[in-house]
Amino acid sequence: MSACRRPGHGRAMRAGASRVRIRPHRGPIDQAETDAMTEWTPDARELADLELLLSGAYAPLTGFLTSAEVESVVERGRLPGGASWPDPITIALPDEFGPGDRVTLRDPEGAAVAVLTVVERDGHHAAGPVEALDAPVYGPFSRLRRAPEEVRKDLPDGEVLAVTMRGPLDGAALDDVAATAEELDATVLLMPLVFGEGGPAVVRAALKAAERLPGATVVAVPLAPREDTEIDLELREHVARNYGATEHYAGPAPVSIPGPPHKRGLVVFFTGLSGSGKSTIARGLRDALLERGGRAVTYLDGDVVRRMLSAGLTFSREDRDRNIRRIGFVAAEVARHGGLAICAPIAPYAATRDEVRAMVEEVGGDFLLVHVATPLEECERRDRKGLYAKARAGLIPEFTGISDPYEEPEDADLVLDTTDMTIDRAVGAVLNVVSSGGWVR
Repeated sequence: MSACRRPGHGRAMRAGASRVRIRPHRGPIDQAETDAMTEWTPDARELADLELLLSGAYAPLTGFLTSAEVESVVERGRLPGGASWPDPITIALPDEFGPGDRVTLRDPEGAAVAVLTVVERDGHHAAGPVEALDAPVYGPFSRLRRAPEEVRKDLPDGEVLAVTMRGPLDGAALDDVAATAEELDATVLLMPLVFGEGGPAVVRAALKAAERLPGATVVAVPLAPREDTEIDLELREHVARNYGATEHYAGPAPVSIPGPPHKRGLVVFFTGLSGSGKSTIARGLRDALLERGGRAVTYLDGDVVRRMLSAGLTFSREDRDRNIRRIGFVAAEVARHGGLAICAPIAPYAATRDEVRAMVEEVGGDFLLVHVATPLEECERRDRKGLYAKARAGLIPEFTGISDPYEEPEDADLVLDTTDMTIDRAVGAVLNVVSSGGWVR
């Protein structure tokens, strides 16, 4: 393939995996053996990479890279054997998974996608080959998610101009593609890169462009963007080649113009010790917003969520994190549809708060973190529920602030100490931030 044509010019570990050592695998994988394997759900980017590994779009790769392979790619842009490759393809697993383990990789809905045979650990990352299990389950435009081998068979002989798209082709770009295809006497292969929330819109743009490019083929590819533009373009070219391209045209970068704040989803996330006043302030904010009108408001109180969504969870760190993720998931869904969610859990751990922020921002919502920083001494003096007294007596294990840490936020948008502050004043301070940010009018 000739040089790319352009127009103009690692994660924290999650709790909750189950681990069972099994014998080394030999022969085909049956259902009973799959059920006995260690299980893990990769994040969205890792699942996208996994799909491309399994489909052959990442050929010559057949699995997640070892540390030696990663080092070679980073330093030389090549695999140890000499083949060109631009970007390390890695997966993060919990530390208890080691060499010899066979890990069933599942999608967020629980479908078994593949088995990873761990051959190496390097920090959080694991390396090893992957084997396909169930056929992937796709969402919108599933008919366009085709493997490279299938696409290559359907393409006519001769030159193939692949156009990788992360957004629509404007008029100038579309004219450029048409002219290039005519000059090369090439078939056009439109490849909308469908990673993330905007994926369906990119496919729609590709189908619209195909109407103006006679004989064009459209295939959706779940390639996540890379931060480094040059690496992203090189990876797109490698994938395009595996789909049969002889020439690659990188579509223009999408222009994203966010809607006005009062129409975007917002999550106001309160965090603080038990008794700090966060729930009272959160309820006051809810009431003030409902009185004002203009926004759909959902209130997710920590105690209510514990009863309704997280019944049966303990107060271990793993279950606390799981509870916060559930709150984050619901809040992100509210934000996805333009609503305003108010959350008031303790949320003692910074990494889990960061996960919730990421959930919200991934769906196009805004995230406002309010730290109710009332000191432990004052919270313990109030002790309306008698919890601190029970914790001091050893009746409640792993109690935040007493026998379990609270990691104070360093990224809070607003910090409140309610020791000498009325609730009305505290609510007013939060409401002022929400109003001045344009989220309510």
